[in-house]
Amino acid sequence: MSTLEDVFREHWGRVLASLVGFLGDFDKAEESVQEAFVIAAHRWPTEGTPSSPAAWLTTTARNRAIDRIRRERTLADKIHLLPVPEAVMDEFDDTVIKDERLELIFTCCHPALPLEGQVALTLRALGGLQTAEIARAFLVSEETMKRRLTRAKNKIKATGIPFAVPAAHLLPDRLDAVLAVIYLIYNEGYSGRVDLGAEAISLGRVLTALMPDEPEVHGLLALMVIHHARRRARFSGDDLVLLDDQDRSLWDSRQLAAGRAVLDRAIALGGRGAYVVQAAIASLQTREQIDWPQVAGLYRRLIELTGSLVVELNYAVAVAQAGDPARALRTVDRLELDSYLYFHSTRGELLRRLHRDAEAKASYRRALDLATTTPERRFLARQLERL
Repeated sequence: MSTLEDVFREHWGRVLASLVGFLGDFDKAEESVQEAFVIAAHRWPTEGTPSSPAAWLTTTARNRAIDRIRRERTLADKIHLLPVPEAVMDEFDDTVIKDERLELIFTCCHPALPLEGQVALTLRALGGLQTAEIARAFLVSEETMKRRLTRAKNKIKATGIPFAVPAAHLLPDRLDAVLAVIYLIYNEGYSGRVDLGAEAISLGRVLTALMPDEPEVHGLLALMVIHHARRRARFSGDDLVLLDDQDRSLWDSRQLAAGRAVLDRAIALGGRGAYVVQAAIASLQTREQIDWPQVAGLYRRLIELTGSLVVELNYAVAVAQAGDPARALRTVDRLELDSYLYFHSTRGELLRRLHRDAEAKASYRRALDLATTTPERRFLARQLERL
């Protein structure tokens, strides 16, 4: 039997989306949904969980919202504009409650909002995370995160950002923004805060359910799930463990299989975009024998798609792994990434393989200067000790 916490995790986003669409106001919608969950906490233990929890919560939240508006004298003349009748508390029909989470995702990730606001609002609205939880995840104060959320909500209200899926001609660019926000959330989690990684995967699953024919949506989900399957092997205590040295027995084989199945779906839909290619690379890197020339080929395709210097750096790593560190170093030396830690650590490793130890030490020291986390610093210090 599902607990109220399970119901919250599963249905918060859908119920809130329905209320935001109904009221056009994030704060009022959140207040009403929170009240509905409080009522559920009191009633369900004795009356039992309804057969349609989302419908019960949505109807209850709407009723609470209507009651609140009716109590506000200044809005009394607007009551007739609300197209929802009084609901009987034990009559719910899940089929008449639209799933408006897609509209909510595109609202939260609207390009008029600053990126930090998009991320915070997506986690709050779709993931149901509390402000304090989001603040801890991003290492800022709760007050700072509260201000970010408030600014984002006020911007939506002030500029009239529509609660809607973009028109067809705008959808590709807007979908890219949504995917980028979810992947940014995942990368924050992958750096050690596993809960955020799980939140991003949950958001990815919601998006695949809402947009089942979009290959890049499946590609992003596959990429995150495949990476997440290896999370337990990436660290040993405070030490960062590279792919070649990871204990594969710590990998989650069921999650890997699930990620590969999602990738197969993306490819079957004709997916050839950046997230699908990245997922294919991640999948190849989990094979017992990694085909590094094939990985390098996929990185070349990714360079064409993104024009990213970081992708070129990863391409060079694949070239080196395929047996040509000298060519890889020539590629790296063309890149203007002096402020990027992994540029210098990669260059240091290539120089070490080519027995240019003095230059390798200089590159590793530069990387160490740029390192900000304990695992990174410990890893780089060990690399220096080897020379």
